[in-house]
Amino acid sequence: MYKRGDEKSVIGYTSGVYDLFHIGHLNLIKNAKGLCDKLIVGVTSDELVSYKNKKAVIPHLERMEIVRNIRQVDSVVPQNDMDKFKMWQRLKFDIMFVGDDWFETDKWQELDEKFKEVGVKIIYFPYTKGTSSTLINETLKRLRE
Repeated sequence: MYKRGDEKSVIGYTSGVYDLFHIGHLNLIKNAKGLCDKLIVGVTSDELVSYKNKKAVIPHLERMEIVRNIRQVDSVVPQNDMDKFKMWQRLKFDIMFVGDDWFETDKWQELDEKFKEVGVKIIYFPYTKGTSSTLINETLKRLRE
């Protein structure tokens, strides 16, 4: 985005596991970068992934390195906590980008209200139908049987 020099840069934030990186991940990151000057991406730690009784295939540090090397990503941070507001307190982003599978869930409506109070906008992007790390994992499991 072109700035004259006196405008504030818009900082965007999104987060995810980014395991078995796929086109849905890339779409979200590319679309997010198009709406901000600086994009920070949180990559969920292995410990945090395990709270859902899941296990990432790709180790956390490798997932961070993959995301760090995407042209649209300006900065990568570990996500060690599900509390998005705590992350905002640390990073002070202006916009948060999320998949629309979270839209209008109780948790996100509450978070949306909290973010409105501090001037942060949440933008929901369409979830990429037909692909997810879970689906890829299930397909690989069936192929191996």
